[in-house]
Amino acid sequence: MQFFLDTANLDQICEVRDLGLLDGVTTNPTLLAREGGDWREQASLICDAVDGPVSLEVIATTHEEMIKEAKDLVSFGENVVVKIPMIAEGLKALKELREREIKTNVTLVFSPTQALLAAKLGAAYVSPFVGRLDALSQNGMEGVDQMRTIFDNYGFNTKILVASVRHPMHVLESALIGADVITIPYSTITQLMKHPLTDSGLASFLADWETFQNQP
Repeated sequence: MQFFLDTANLDQICEVRDLGLLDGVTTNPTLLAREGGDWREQASLICDAVDGPVSLEVIATTHEEMIKEAKDLVSFGENVVVKIPMIAEGLKALKELREREIKTNVTLVFSPTQALLAAKLGAAYVSPFVGRLDALSQNGMEGVDQMRTIFDNYGFNTKILVASVRHPMHVLESALIGADVITIPYSTITQLMKHPLTDSGLASFLADWETFQNQP
């Protein structure tokens, strides 16, 4: 399973990249706005810093404007994947973008049938938002499991990119289901590294070594 970082913060991106855990990045207008400054400059820096795919999102709601924005977004780098919203106009844009060999990530996906439509139209990625479903007392991961079955049934090449991740259990469940990609906030990446027994075990080993070193 590939790990994407869900952020527009360059320091976080470089830190996870230097750990060797970064396979790509997903951004959106909200994340870019949080960084302040010129969003175009920030997007360009991110594309330069990342070897893998970088998802940049359109803000248009008509297919003509989405295509226009997509043409602009791909100018930031060869690794750009254009995020398209899961609406009828977005689906209409997918065909032309596929013909132009522009990779797409269909975002704001909340049901397996939405994912099926996006895959049928050639999206490179679909992004089910599991955390937002969980917040409504719905099982977001159940939908991901169903998407995996559907895509395997029909041999779709579209990758399932689990998004709206809230905690490490989402990561574990995504891996068990067989999701292709998970996009994770920086805070969740750091949580994955930690376990209280690791910390206490290391402290015990170091204390034992210190005692051994101080023996006469």
